Parts: sequence; C-alpha cells; structure tokens
Amino acid sequence: MPEQIVIERLGAKADGIAESASGPVFVPKTLPGETVTVERDGSRADLIRVDAASPERETPFCPYFDECGGCATQHMKHGFYRTWKQEILARTLRQARIEAPVDGMIDAHGDGRRRVTLHVRFPERAMHVGYMAARSHQIVEIAFCPIAEPVLKERAPVIARAIGEHLKSARKPLDVQITNTSTGFDVDVRGHGPLKDASRLSLIGLAEKLDLSRLSIHGDVIVERRPPAIVMGRASVVPPAGSFLQATRLGEETLARFVTEACGRAKRVADLFSGSGPFALRLAERSEVHAVEYDQGSMSALDRAFRATPGLRRVTTEARDLFRRPLLTPELDAFDAVVLDPPRAGAEAQARQLAASKVPLVVSVSCDAATFARDAAILMGSGYRLERVVPVDQFKHSPHLEIIGILRREVAKRRR
Repeated sequence: MPEQIVIERLGAKADGIAESASGPVFVPKTLPGETVTVERDGSRADLIRVDAASPERETPFCPYFDECGGCATQHMKHGFYRTWKQEILARTLRQARIEAPVDGMIDAHGDGRRRVTLHVRFPERAMHVGYMAARSHQIVEIAFCPIAEPVLKERAPVIARAIGEHLKSARKPLDVQITNTSTGFDVDVRGHGPLKDASRLSLIGLAEKLDLSRLSIHGDVIVERRPPAIVMGRASVVPPAGSFLQATRLGEETLARFVTEACGRAKRVADLFSGSGPFALRLAERSEVHAVEYDQGSMSALDRAFRATPGLRRVTTEARDLFRRPLLTPELDAFDAVVLDPPRAGAEAQARQLAASKVPLVVSVSCDAATFARDAAILMGSGYRLERVVPVDQFKHSPHLEIIGILRREVAKRRR
C-alpha cells in the first residue's frame, strides 16, 4: 500500500533513509528533506513519486536511470554529490579513529567507462540485453549507455545482442564484458561454458563481422585478430581476457600519477596486487620494481610488456596469493617503498607484515573506504603516519570511490 514519508538523511549506498516505527526505511534515488510516496517491502521501499523535491535534485541525464541498477546518483546536483561522497570517506576514517589530511575529491571519469558488462537473458523464448534493475535479476534493455566511452556507448549493446543471437540455442544466461582497447574491442563472454566446434567457428566469423580485436569465452580465446593493447605509461600491455582493469583511462592515469610521485626516486619498489602493471610499468621508468599478483596470466602479460619496452629499469614478477602468502618482513625489508592495490577485501594479512617491517613508505590504493581504514590503522599502530589521503572519483554516478593513502615512517638508515 502506498504511503508518504520524509527522507531524513542519505546512506553510504546513496539510498535516502526515513525513520519509521519499525526502524529505518531505505528508498533509492531520493534526497534528504524530500517528501515522497513509496511502496514498502520491509526495510526497503520503491519510489512511486516525489511529492516535495529537494533543491539539490536535478533531472537525470540518462533515460534508463529510474529503472537501471547501474547508476545511483544522477538525481543529485554536482556540489551535493561531491560533498556526500567525500563525507562517506571522512566518516569512515573518523569511525576508525584515523586523523589525516584529506584532499578534495578528484574527478577521474574522463571520457567514461572503458569497459562495460551487459547481461543477455532468454526468458520465455525472448532475448533481453542490458543491465540489471536495482536489487533484481530483471533486465533493463538499453540501446546505449551514456557513461561509457563514446565509441562504446551504442556499440556495446549491438555487440552483446549479436553474441546472444549466436549462442541463444543453449539459452544460458550470458554476461558479455566489452573493453575498449587501443586496437579495438576485447570481448569476454561468461556463463555459456565450453563450446562445440561449430559454435566456435560461428563466433570466429562473428568476430570478423564485428571487427573485434579478441573474443573469448570464460577467458578461453576463440580468436585474436589483433592483440588488444592497453597503454600503461611507455609500455603497451595485452592483459589476459577478462582480467582486472581500472574503470576509466583517466582514473588509471590519476592513480598512477599519485603513486609514482609518492614513490619519488625510491630505488626498489614492491608493487603488490599489481594486476598487469598499471603502476609497475610506470614506476619502472625510474625504479626497479618487483610486481606480485595471484594471476599468472597477468604476470606474464606484464613481463612481456616490460621486455618489449626500451628504457625501463628492471621489473621482476611473482605469481603469489598475497591473502594466504603475504610477503614476509624479511622480504619486505629489501624495498624502499611498497605499493598496495588490493581488491575490495583489502590486504589485512599483508598490512600486518608491513607493520613489522622496516619499509619507510607505503602507498595504499583502495576501492573500499572501510578496508582502507582498517589496513591503514594496522600500519599506523606500528608507527606509520598517514600523511595524505586522496579521494579519486573514478566510479562517477555510483557510491564507489578510489582512495590513495600515503603512509610514511622514520627508519634507521641502512648501512651501505
């Protein structure tokens, strides 16, 4: 039954929050001070209409915003959005009892997302292509995505639909990841499983027709017509199909700039959770680097790029699960600086080893404020000082935020 409520504050996931006799009610796409009519389902509610709008509300630029679960903040004016997003980080640091200077948030959206993942589903003999609706497995069909890079905006749905047509006989739910690289589109399809020879041949022909650089199924390359290259500093990297990549080009460049500036002229740097090398290959322009990542394919891609790029200092690679086997204190003590860029879960085990080490500088890069604060607190408890925190808005129109923390401590000078 519809009811009218007043939104009192905004949560960390961008939901408006109203108080009721049974506890807080979360309403997406609302703002503090608004009177809204909703339909409740426990502590969640669907917005029916805004009866009295906040002066901080603006018209979303995407026609799919009301239904699509991808963006969460297009209804916010930019100044309000910036303040809210920075306050999420500030509040998280306060809760962890961390005091440190926090820079103003840097907009790193640039030309937009260079990678999108579209879902292809086959309900009742139909085919739907798009993004998931909020808190739902329903597909919101889209013809374009305005937050993607210009070349991806309209092409991505076309590519996903064409792949769905070729694989529809299995009627399996597909996730089609499309990355815009320097040499064209790199496409990895998840959900189908192994292909028969006839299907593989059909997809090779489709890749030709769509002019894809590479097409893979679950990381298994069906065809590579051109190496899908990602420029990282002076180097050009061909990462494994479907592997991790920063969301935007400007986001990667911004993070890498702060990382390399912080490391200065450190002679030896450990780049932990290094991926295919967005930091390592730039750091190697003036430092020796040891890159560590769980995925052997990423390590191989980084190594190939290093060997093909003249003028870099030595880069060594190691495939290692840093959650289970973090670098130990004696290993860490060989480095002048350590860069950490873990997944959302953070790097607690590695942070504890660093806390016992003699490493003078740690540069922590994180996409989760809570685990960033937890790991920073571990380091600060052993004498590191968090001298700077930089929020980077790579995931614009979402609650997610990239964070760079520079932690330094005085250590006894090493004997020559």
